[in-house]
Amino acid sequence: MARSKNVIGLDIGTSSVKLVHLNETKKGIHLLDCAAEALPRDAIVDGQLMNATAVVETVRHLVEKRKLKTKEVAVSISGRSVIIKKISLPDMDRNALDDTIKWEAEQHIPFDINDVYLAYEILQRRPEQGQMDVLLVAAKQEMVEERADVVRDAGLIPVIVDVDCFAVQNAFEASYGTSPGESVVLIDVGESMSNINIVSNGMTTFTRDIGIGGKHFTEELRKRLNISVEQAQAYKIGGHQVEVQGVVPQEVQRILRAVCDNMAAEIHRSLDFFLATSSEGRVSRIYLSGGTAQIGALTQTMENRIGVEVEVLDPLRGLKVNGRQVDLDFVNRIRPSLAVAVGLGLRKQAGR
Repeated sequence: MARSKNVIGLDIGTSSVKLVHLNETKKGIHLLDCAAEALPRDAIVDGQLMNATAVVETVRHLVEKRKLKTKEVAVSISGRSVIIKKISLPDMDRNALDDTIKWEAEQHIPFDINDVYLAYEILQRRPEQGQMDVLLVAAKQEMVEERADVVRDAGLIPVIVDVDCFAVQNAFEASYGTSPGESVVLIDVGESMSNINIVSNGMTTFTRDIGIGGKHFTEELRKRLNISVEQAQAYKIGGHQVEVQGVVPQEVQRILRAVCDNMAAEIHRSLDFFLATSSEGRVSRIYLSGGTAQIGALTQTMENRIGVEVEVLDPLRGLKVNGRQVDLDFVNRIRPSLAVAVGLGLRKQAGR
């Protein structure tokens, strides 16, 4: 059998498509290629494909500009069509669990069990209690097939469909590792929502989506300053090239801080719920990813509100990046938004 190889990581987000190609060798993980292209507005809304043709064309255009020898792709999904739950079951071997997992899932999944794909992972066994903890994942088949169809229609081969928060966790562990006894919070701030994943001892112990993302910053700036979406986007990411008559920089910062405070309050409530219902200790650090993570006020507001150190995740920290192979200026501009794509690009398909 040939040696397994890294697949292409393709993050089809709400506002853009990001592509990462990695090569994992004995000398480390090398970034071979990195690209991104904006999607037409409302092509994807709340994770749902509204304009599949536009998404396919964006992916195809992105790929055609690359010199990719690999066609196999990993993509991911998130949102209301994905359910992630940690459940406790009587301790049993894997064969027995395979036989009963569908019935168990029916007790916890609010979808018709025949309309979802199921996956599970045994987190830990507690033989002294005759119990074990299992992470259950269910995704609507329709959403999975939609993503796979986009990839196929763009001339690529879908081999893996993951979940956004697990892809971010994959990228985090490759660059930061895991520490026994430590709980960290990984928050990927997407365009329409943010995914929270609390990882304890290297295992997912709690996930939640909150309905605040990058577009909420843009929309507040647009409404309160009476400016265009494009101008609001530029102000959000700190674009100094934008000047609008009557707009005061201090007012921009005040609006951004207000949305940051709302987001921090939602995250704080989720962490309080986790700590109240879990035997895990306090969280040691919060890592933010996604393009919106670059809003300077967000990390400081969250630190002040939650009382835990907050850091912007660098998904390329543990990778070898060669400036002769990739555009470093471009890569550095979008680093935090590459977490999902990097996590997907770390996945492998066994060679034939």
